[in-house]
Amino acid sequence: MSAVWAAASAPVVRRLGLAPYLPTLASMQAFTAARDADTRDEIWLLQHPPTYTYGVAGRAEHLPREDAGIALVKVDRGGQITYHGPGQIVVYTLLDLRRMGIGVKTLVQRLEQAVLDVLTDHGIRGERRAGAPGVYVRGAKLAALGLRIRNGCSYHGLSVNVAMDLAPFDAIDPCGYHGLAVAQVRDLGVAESPERIGERLLHHLLRNLAEATASAQPTSRA
Repeated sequence: MSAVWAAASAPVVRRLGLAPYLPTLASMQAFTAARDADTRDEIWLLQHPPTYTYGVAGRAEHLPREDAGIALVKVDRGGQITYHGPGQIVVYTLLDLRRMGIGVKTLVQRLEQAVLDVLTDHGIRGERRAGAPGVYVRGAKLAALGLRIRNGCSYHGLSVNVAMDLAPFDAIDPCGYHGLAVAQVRDLGVAESPERIGERLLHHLLRNLAEATASAQPTSRA
């Protein structure tokens, strides 16, 4: 881990279990608004009850085509509509990117890489798509990304479908793509629980972020 990130201490990890969406969003916003140069970074690992969310540029044509009794929330992240529900692991990255010395593109790459590493643990090949952040397996989307940056600090993050009801995705255009297939880890032959996949994801993400931060710092000279 780089000296800069170590000086701020490793991120606080909060395992929040099944957390309602709107209070969690409000907590992320409040944390980010109140933080200063000495505030420790945090990573939140959780699941949400059934909720559709769409970003600041979300388009009406991608929204649910029928009322399934699922809450629909416009949020302050980038990206189009997605679905959250039990059995999907969500990772929120509340990070001071300036202090870490990395940009948004690097954070996105490292989030994606953490998911790819989890798949590799199980002998599964995932892939990225140019211009369409996230992780895909055989053309179907397994993980979605959406971030907000405020004063150089990030919040929102990553969702990974593990063992959930995928039917609510059928009523939307996932991430703004009509007809986009959606995948989950369980259907790829992996029997691990969402909680266990979440811990694997956390392990790989912390390592990837530490490596990115270390490589961003100038090399000291004797």
